Amino acid sequence: MIPVFDGHNDFLQRVAAAGPQAARLWLEGDDQGHMDLPRLKAGGMVGGFFAIWVPSPAGLTDHAAVHAMENPPFDLPLPPAIHPDAALPHAFAQAAALLALERTGTLDIVRDAAGLRATIAAGRIAAIMHMEGAEAISDPDALHLWHRAGLRSLGPVWSRPTQYGHGVPFAHPSSPDRGKALTPQGRTLVQTCNALGIMLDLSHLNEAGFNDVARLSDAPLVASHSGVHALCESSRNLTDRQLRQIADSGGLVGLNFASSFLRPDGRRLPLEDLGVMIRHLDHLLAILGEEGVALGSDFDGALMPRDLPDVAALPRLIDAMRGAGYGEALIRKIACDNWIGLLERTWWG
Repeated sequence: MIPVFDGHNDFLQRVAAAGPQAARLWLEGDDQGHMDLPRLKAGGMVGGFFAIWVPSPAGLTDHAAVHAMENPPFDLPLPPAIHPDAALPHAFAQAAALLALERTGTLDIVRDAAGLRATIAAGRIAAIMHMEGAEAISDPDALHLWHRAGLRSLGPVWSRPTQYGHGVPFAHPSSPDRGKALTPQGRTLVQTCNALGIMLDLSHLNEAGFNDVARLSDAPLVASHSGVHALCESSRNLTDRQLRQIADSGGLVGLNFASSFLRPDGRRLPLEDLGVMIRHLDHLLAILGEEGVALGSDFDGALMPRDLPDVAALPRLIDAMRGAGYGEALIRKIACDNWIGLLERTWWG
């Protein structure tokens, strides 16, 4: 089985909600959501980015929003910003949930490239602590504290504004060129992340902010869970110009499995043909090359394709790559090795 290292999941929300049953949820599963340890093992997943994310008071699951996303065109308003004092308890709870998983002895929170490789070799799940939206980080001192706690990947925004920058709204059809550039605090955040070796994630960031990170950062540009705008005109997807900038930096894009970012019509309905995912991968490979393309599922955070309902179904995607003529070496790069190589170029050690 080809191993998979995944660029993004939202499993920690389920773990935090499980409370005292968190370890059991992880070790035994509950037939809910997209992930747990038995299904990770069945699907060949050896590790990934475990996201800390603060929910908006009114989310994208209310009836009106879901109806709009099922029937494009739509352009949902950005949720309001969340103050750090309100965000911090959510972030702490999810970080504590990841630590609880580590205490089971089946998962390690990895902090450097050597630890990442050692954990995978030992047969444990290699978890990168990622923060999707920096609401809980009030200032550079707080970022240093989170780094000490294990944070190694950070998206300055989710799809709402923070003190650092602006996210794209959920819209189709739409350009990602929505909203303002990074704030002065955002520019400082980029520099501090570079100094600490924290990977900056451009998924959800608007085009003006993307341009600022490309100008300011001395690390490879990364979008952990995004798709191709030329194939699906979602505001969340990347234009060919953005893809070329990522390629020029030696960076990487993890393909998002979310059906609405894959389907040409942008509808929030299950993708019915994994061949559409292959077309996104083909497009990414044509611009980024074989070392610049990976996977970024968004498990437990998005509506999955019909034939890829959870992590245990990952071999179906591997088989689809084989059916499209991808060789075993290229499949392994996309599934696992490219993320590890990117982190070795971004982190220290």
